[in-house]
Amino acid sequence: MICGCIDIGSNTTRLLVAEPADGRLRELLRQRAFTRIAKDLRRDDTIPSKKIAEVVEVVATQVRLARELGTETIRAVATAAIREASNQDEFTRAIAKGCGVAVEVLSDEEEARLAFVGATSALDHPPDGDIAVIDVGGSSSEVAIGTIRGGVRASSSFRIGSGFLADSYLHDDPPTIDQLQRVRSHVGGVFEGFSLPTPELAVAVGGSSTSLRRLVGGVLDHETLERGLRILASTPSDEVARAFEMEPERVRLLPGGMLVLEEISDRLERPLMVGRGGLREGVILELLRAAGWRG
Repeated sequence: MICGCIDIGSNTTRLLVAEPADGRLRELLRQRAFTRIAKDLRRDDTIPSKKIAEVVEVVATQVRLARELGTETIRAVATAAIREASNQDEFTRAIAKGCGVAVEVLSDEEEARLAFVGATSALDHPPDGDIAVIDVGGSSSEVAIGTIRGGVRASSSFRIGSGFLADSYLHDDPPTIDQLQRVRSHVGGVFEGFSLPTPELAVAVGGSSTSLRRLVGGVLDHETLERGLRILASTPSDEVARAFEMEPERVRLLPGGMLVLEEISDRLERPLMVGRGGLREGVILELLRAAGWRG
Protein backbone atom coordinates (compact mmCIF):
# COMPACT_ATOMS: atom_id res chain seq x y z
CA MET A 1 0.00 0.00 0.00
CA ILE A 2 1.47 3.33 -1.09
CA CYS A 3 0.59 6.33 1.08
CA GLY A 4 1.36 10.02 0.88
CA CYS A 5 1.52 12.90 3.32
CA ILE A 6 1.42 16.57 2.36
CA ASP A 7 2.63 18.75 5.23
CA ILE A 8 1.68 22.42 4.86
CA GLY A 9 4.05 24.17 7.21
CA SER A 10 4.93 27.74 8.06
CA ASN A 11 8.04 27.77 5.85
CA THR A 12 7.59 24.88 3.43
CA THR A 13 4.95 22.64 1.90
CA ARG A 14 6.33 19.09 1.72
CA LEU A 15 5.30 15.82 0.14
CA LEU A 16 6.38 12.35 1.22
CA VAL A 17 5.27 9.20 -0.58
CA ALA A 18 6.25 5.87 0.98
CA GLU A 19 5.30 2.23 1.27
CA PRO A 20 6.04 -0.47 3.86
CA ALA A 21 9.06 -2.70 3.29
CA ASP A 22 10.70 -5.08 5.77
CA GLY A 23 8.94 -3.51 8.74
CA ARG A 24 10.01 0.04 7.82
CA LEU A 25 8.92 2.78 5.45
CA ARG A 26 10.51 2.82 2.02
CA GLU A 27 10.59 6.33 0.59
CA LEU A 28 9.38 6.64 -3.00
CA LEU A 29 9.31 10.41 -3.36
CA ARG A 30 10.17 13.46 -1.30
CA GLN A 31 9.41 16.94 -2.64
CA ARG A 32 9.14 20.42 -1.12
CA ALA A 33 8.48 24.04 -1.97
CA PHE A 34 9.26 27.13 0.10
CA THR A 35 5.83 28.70 0.44
CA ARG A 36 6.60 30.89 3.54
CA ILE A 37 2.97 31.18 4.64
CA ALA A 38 3.83 32.61 8.06
CA LYS A 39 5.90 35.41 6.55
CA ASP A 40 2.89 36.65 4.58
CA LEU A 41 0.34 36.56 7.41
CA ARG A 42 -1.24 39.99 7.70
CA ARG A 43 -1.57 41.90 10.99
CA ASP A 44 -5.05 40.42 11.44
CA ASP A 45 -3.55 36.91 10.97
CA THR A 46 -5.21 36.35 7.59
CA ILE A 47 -3.46 34.52 4.77
CA PRO A 48 -3.60 36.72 1.63
CA SER A 49 -5.60 35.34 -1.30
CA LYS A 50 -2.49 35.44 -3.49
CA LYS A 51 -0.64 33.21 -1.03
CA ILE A 52 -3.60 30.82 -0.81
CA ALA A 53 -3.60 30.51 -4.61
CA GLU A 54 0.15 29.83 -4.58
CA VAL A 55 -0.19 27.06 -2.00
CA VAL A 56 -3.15 25.53 -3.87
CA GLU A 57 -0.96 25.29 -6.98
CA VAL A 58 1.88 23.67 -5.02
CA VAL A 59 -0.40 21.14 -3.32
CA ALA A 60 -2.16 20.32 -6.60
CA THR A 61 1.24 19.51 -8.14
CA GLN A 62 2.17 17.34 -5.16
CA VAL A 63 -1.13 15.47 -5.33
CA ARG A 64 -0.55 14.81 -9.03
CA LEU A 65 3.00 13.54 -8.37
CA ALA A 66 1.74 11.25 -5.62
CA ARG A 67 -1.07 9.85 -7.78
CA GLU A 68 1.37 9.18 -10.63
CA LEU A 69 3.29 6.88 -8.27
CA GLY A 70 0.13 4.92 -7.49
CA THR A 71 -0.54 6.48 -4.09
CA GLU A 72 -3.77 5.06 -2.70
CA THR A 73 -4.24 7.35 0.30
CA ILE A 74 -3.08 10.95 0.73
CA ARG A 75 -3.43 12.80 4.02
CA ALA A 76 -2.78 16.54 4.04
CA VAL A 77 -2.01 18.24 7.33
CA ALA A 78 -1.29 21.84 8.28
CA THR A 79 0.61 23.18 11.26
CA ALA A 80 1.33 26.43 13.12
CA ALA A 81 0.82 29.10 10.45
CA ILE A 82 -2.59 27.69 9.54
CA ARG A 83 -3.49 27.10 13.21
CA GLU A 84 -2.91 30.80 13.82
CA ALA A 85 -4.65 32.07 10.67
CA SER A 86 -8.01 33.75 11.21
CA ASN A 87 -9.12 32.55 7.76
CA GLN A 88 -8.00 28.93 8.08
CA ASP A 89 -11.44 27.72 6.91
CA GLU A 90 -11.06 29.71 3.69
CA PHE A 91 -7.60 28.22 3.23
CA THR A 92 -8.65 24.60 3.79
CA ARG A 93 -11.71 24.99 1.53
CA ALA A 94 -9.49 26.33 -1.26
CA ILE A 95 -7.15 23.33 -0.95
CA ALA A 96 -10.05 20.87 -0.95
CA LYS A 97 -11.66 22.50 -3.99
CA GLY A 98 -8.47 23.00 -5.99
CA CYS A 99 -6.60 19.82 -5.10
CA GLY A 100 -9.21 17.24 -4.14
CA VAL A 101 -7.77 16.56 -0.68
CA ALA A 102 -9.05 17.59 2.73
CA VAL A 103 -6.62 19.43 5.00
CA GLU A 104 -6.50 18.59 8.70
CA VAL A 105 -5.22 21.46 10.83
CA LEU A 106 -3.25 19.73 13.57
CA SER A 107 -3.30 20.85 17.18
CA ASP A 108 0.14 21.42 18.70
CA GLU A 109 -0.28 18.25 20.80
CA GLU A 110 -1.11 16.14 17.73
CA GLU A 111 1.78 17.66 15.79
CA ALA A 112 4.18 16.74 18.60
CA ARG A 113 2.73 13.22 18.88
CA LEU A 114 3.01 12.49 15.15
CA ALA A 115 6.59 13.80 15.05
CA PHE A 116 7.38 11.47 17.97
CA VAL A 117 5.85 8.49 16.14
CA GLY A 118 7.80 9.22 12.97
CA ALA A 119 11.11 9.92 14.71
CA THR A 120 11.10 6.93 17.05
CA SER A 121 9.98 4.47 14.37
CA ALA A 122 13.12 5.26 12.37
CA LEU A 123 15.55 4.52 15.21
CA ASP A 124 17.80 1.53 14.63
CA HIS A 125 18.38 0.81 18.32
CA PRO A 126 15.72 2.61 20.36
CA PRO A 127 16.35 2.78 24.10
CA ASP A 128 13.94 1.43 26.70
CA GLY A 129 13.97 4.74 28.59
CA ASP A 130 12.71 8.21 27.79
CA ILE A 131 13.14 9.71 24.33
CA ALA A 132 12.67 13.41 23.63
CA VAL A 133 11.71 14.48 20.11
CA ILE A 134 12.27 18.12 19.20
CA ASP A 135 10.54 19.49 16.09
CA VAL A 136 11.61 23.05 15.22
CA GLY A 137 9.40 24.51 12.50
CA GLY A 138 8.96 27.92 10.96
CA SER A 139 6.51 29.38 13.48
CA SER A 140 6.45 26.92 16.36
CA SER A 141 8.63 24.35 18.09
CA GLU A 142 7.34 21.21 19.76
CA VAL A 143 9.02 19.00 22.35
CA ALA A 144 7.56 15.57 23.09
CA ILE A 145 8.86 13.06 25.60
CA GLY A 146 7.88 9.43 26.05
CA THR A 147 8.93 5.86 25.42
CA ILE A 148 8.68 3.41 22.56
CA ARG A 149 6.32 1.21 24.54
CA GLY A 150 4.15 3.91 26.11
CA GLY A 151 4.18 6.64 23.45
CA VAL A 152 4.14 10.35 24.28
CA ARG A 153 3.80 11.12 27.98
CA ALA A 154 4.11 14.91 27.81
CA SER A 155 4.54 17.57 25.16
CA SER A 156 5.05 21.32 25.00
CA SER A 157 4.66 23.78 22.14
CA PHE A 158 6.35 27.16 21.84
CA ARG A 159 5.40 29.94 19.43
CA ILE A 160 8.89 30.36 18.07
CA GLY A 161 10.56 29.00 14.96
CA SER A 162 13.23 29.56 12.35
CA GLY A 163 11.09 31.66 10.02
CA PHE A 164 9.80 33.97 12.75
CA LEU A 165 13.31 34.55 14.10
CA ALA A 166 14.86 35.17 10.67
CA ASP A 167 12.14 37.63 9.67
CA SER A 168 12.30 39.44 13.03
CA TYR A 169 16.06 39.71 13.55
CA LEU A 170 18.27 38.41 10.75
CA HIS A 171 18.16 41.23 8.23
CA ASP A 172 21.75 41.04 6.93
CA ASP A 173 23.39 38.36 4.82
CA PRO A 174 25.39 37.00 6.52
CA PRO A 175 23.74 37.91 9.84
CA THR A 176 25.74 40.06 12.23
CA ILE A 177 26.95 38.93 15.63
CA ASP A 178 24.58 41.47 17.20
CA GLN A 179 21.60 40.05 15.30
CA LEU A 180 22.48 36.51 16.37
CA GLN A 181 22.83 37.64 19.97
CA ARG A 182 19.35 39.19 19.83
CA VAL A 183 17.98 35.89 18.55
CA ARG A 184 19.76 34.03 21.33
CA SER A 185 18.27 36.38 23.93
CA HIS A 186 14.75 36.01 22.48
CA VAL A 187 15.04 32.23 22.45
CA GLY A 188 16.33 32.16 26.02
CA GLY A 189 13.36 34.25 27.14
CA VAL A 190 10.83 31.97 25.45
CA PHE A 191 12.23 28.86 27.13
CA GLU A 192 12.80 30.44 30.54
CA GLY A 193 11.47 28.08 33.19
CA PHE A 194 11.05 25.16 30.76
CA SER A 195 12.39 21.88 32.09
CA LEU A 196 11.94 18.18 31.46
CA PRO A 197 13.64 15.11 32.91
CA THR A 198 16.87 14.39 31.08
CA PRO A 199 15.98 11.71 28.50
CA GLU A 200 18.06 8.73 27.53
CA LEU A 201 18.02 9.96 23.93
CA ALA A 202 17.05 13.26 22.27
CA VAL A 203 16.15 13.39 18.58
CA ALA A 204 15.80 16.53 16.44
CA VAL A 205 13.47 16.57 13.43
CA GLY A 206 12.17 19.22 11.04
CA GLY A 207 13.70 21.36 8.31
CA SER A 208 16.40 23.00 10.42
CA SER A 209 17.77 19.75 11.82
CA THR A 210 17.82 17.89 8.50
CA SER A 211 19.68 20.81 6.88
CA LEU A 212 22.15 20.85 9.75
CA ARG A 213 23.08 17.25 8.99
CA ARG A 214 24.73 18.60 5.82
CA LEU A 215 26.34 21.54 7.56
CA VAL A 216 27.70 20.03 10.79
CA GLY A 217 26.82 16.32 10.85
CA GLY A 218 24.30 14.10 12.57
CA VAL A 219 24.93 15.10 16.20
CA LEU A 220 23.96 18.57 17.38
CA ASP A 221 25.76 19.79 20.49
CA HIS A 222 27.42 23.02 21.59
CA GLU A 223 30.58 22.34 19.58
CA THR A 224 28.90 21.43 16.29
CA LEU A 225 26.20 24.11 16.52
CA GLU A 226 28.68 26.87 17.36
CA ARG A 227 30.84 25.74 14.46
CA GLY A 228 27.83 25.97 12.18
CA LEU A 229 26.95 29.44 13.47
CA ARG A 230 30.49 30.65 12.73
CA ILE A 231 30.08 29.50 9.13
CA LEU A 232 26.70 31.20 8.77
CA ALA A 233 27.89 34.42 10.42
CA SER A 234 30.86 34.78 8.09
CA THR A 235 29.61 33.54 4.71
CA PRO A 236 26.78 34.82 2.45
CA SER A 237 23.83 32.44 2.18
CA ASP A 238 24.29 31.74 -1.54
CA GLU A 239 27.90 30.62 -0.95
CA VAL A 240 26.87 28.35 1.94
CA ALA A 241 24.06 26.97 -0.21
CA ARG A 242 26.44 26.08 -3.03
CA ALA A 243 29.06 24.56 -0.72
CA PHE A 244 26.60 22.38 1.22
CA GLU A 245 23.97 21.75 -1.47
CA MET A 246 21.13 23.59 0.26
CA GLU A 247 18.62 26.20 -0.89
CA PRO A 248 19.69 29.80 -0.10
CA GLU A 249 16.30 30.39 1.55
CA ARG A 250 16.90 27.50 3.96
CA VAL A 251 20.36 28.84 4.78
CA ARG A 252 18.88 32.23 5.68
CA LEU A 253 16.43 30.56 8.08
CA LEU A 254 18.97 28.21 9.62
CA PRO A 255 20.58 30.36 12.36
CA GLY A 256 17.27 30.85 14.17
CA GLY A 257 16.52 27.14 14.08
CA MET A 258 20.02 26.33 15.29
CA LEU A 259 19.71 28.61 18.31
CA VAL A 260 16.36 27.06 19.28
CA LEU A 261 17.88 23.58 19.02
CA GLU A 262 20.89 24.67 21.08
CA GLU A 263 18.69 26.08 23.83
CA ILE A 264 16.55 22.94 24.04
CA SER A 265 19.65 20.72 24.02
CA ASP A 266 21.04 22.70 26.96
CA ARG A 267 17.79 22.36 28.92
CA LEU A 268 17.53 18.62 28.25
CA GLU A 269 21.24 18.22 29.07
CA ARG A 270 21.64 16.01 26.03
CA PRO A 271 23.11 16.37 22.53
CA LEU A 272 20.50 16.01 19.81
CA MET A 273 20.67 13.25 17.23
CA VAL A 274 19.32 14.31 13.83
CA GLY A 275 16.40 11.99 13.15
CA ARG A 276 15.51 10.20 9.93
CA GLY A 277 11.77 10.46 10.45
CA GLY A 278 9.33 13.07 11.66
CA LEU A 279 5.80 14.37 11.20
CA ARG A 280 5.25 13.09 7.66
CA GLU A 281 6.56 9.64 8.49
CA GLY A 282 4.30 9.58 11.55
CA VAL A 283 1.26 10.43 9.42
CA ILE A 284 2.04 7.68 6.91
CA LEU A 285 2.72 5.09 9.60
CA GLU A 286 -0.68 5.77 11.14
CA LEU A 287 -2.38 5.51 7.73
CA LEU A 288 -0.74 2.11 7.21
CA ARG A 289 -1.56 0.86 10.70
CA ALA A 290 -5.19 1.94 10.29
CA ALA A 291 -5.23 -0.22 7.16
CA GLY A 292 -3.97 -3.23 9.10
CA TRP A 293 -0.18 -3.04 8.65
CA ARG A 294 1.65 -4.36 11.71
CA GLY A 295 5.15 -3.04 11.06
